[in-house]
Amino acid sequence: MKTEIITEIEQSLLNYLDNAQMEVLHKVLNRCFEGIEIYSKENVEICEFTNEELIKKFISAKEIEGCSSRTTKYYEATLIKMNSKMNKGITHMTTDDLRTYLTDYQKINNCSKASVDNIRRNLSSFFSWLEEENYILKSPMKRIHKIKTDKVIKDTYSDETLELLRDNCSCLRDLAIIDLLASTGMRVGELVKLNINDIDFENRECVVFGKGNKERPVYFDARTKIHLKNYLNSRTDSNQALFVSLDKPHNRLNISGVEIRLRQLGRRLGISKVHPHKFRRTVATKAIDKGMPIEQVQSLLGHSQIDTTMHYAMVNQNNVKESHRRYIS
Repeated sequence: MKTEIITEIEQSLLNYLDNAQMEVLHKVLNRCFEGIEIYSKENVEICEFTNEELIKKFISAKEIEGCSSRTTKYYEATLIKMNSKMNKGITHMTTDDLRTYLTDYQKINNCSKASVDNIRRNLSSFFSWLEEENYILKSPMKRIHKIKTDKVIKDTYSDETLELLRDNCSCLRDLAIIDLLASTGMRVGELVKLNINDIDFENRECVVFGKGNKERPVYFDARTKIHLKNYLNSRTDSNQALFVSLDKPHNRLNISGVEIRLRQLGRRLGISKVHPHKFRRTVATKAIDKGMPIEQVQSLLGHSQIDTTMHYAMVNQNNVKESHRRYIS
């Protein structure tokens, strides 16, 4: 109870005192309350905003920052679930409270360490925002560090597999989609947003809108150019979207449409785990294996952090073996 009173006093004065003054206040309060026991008849927590209001304010802030609706929905779902399990005001949650929540979450849901770490990152972002906005004195997530996860080497498409996928496409549209994903490494969300007039056929490039509505140029090869033109020439609709549904009214193709189509193709050919993101990982791996500087790969994929690029790119062990023979053996 004593700690909660001190925290309540400090948070009430956040907008009026600087950091140095807050430190002095904290020392004075601790000294004054030393040796004093405080009891309360009712365990009532007073906060200017409810938990739901703080969550709503955070989601609004993320939307203004340019986060995609998919990201903000993930944030919101994570925070609403936490709020439903924690019988406590958000501004009074402690490190122990949140650490216990994450531990219980993993046990109850029997989920992977990677999934729990995603929850941790969302909570960390939320409480850091509360600290920046002066709703709390210090984020209780600062002492909850990244959860170590097992490094799993994810598959990429071989050249033979890519040719097999191309040869067995049932329509020009699907062939153009595979070519564009395999040559640019763009996200599937970026692909479905493209319009016909976004494509610069002369320079074999186009500008995509990535995460946070960030623009970046991507480049495609001559084969992709030919197959894209063949597909566009075969269309009879007037939709400005680059890729549309096969059936009328030929609406813009969405993410799930691409994913389902590729999955069906993979099942028909007996190829496991055929999905759009695997093309992106293949491009990153191939680029690094052929000597493309990692900074350029980062720019090509639109990653804000180079660590993300390294996570995508799986180093070819045959190249490592050859380099060992060349430089060490």
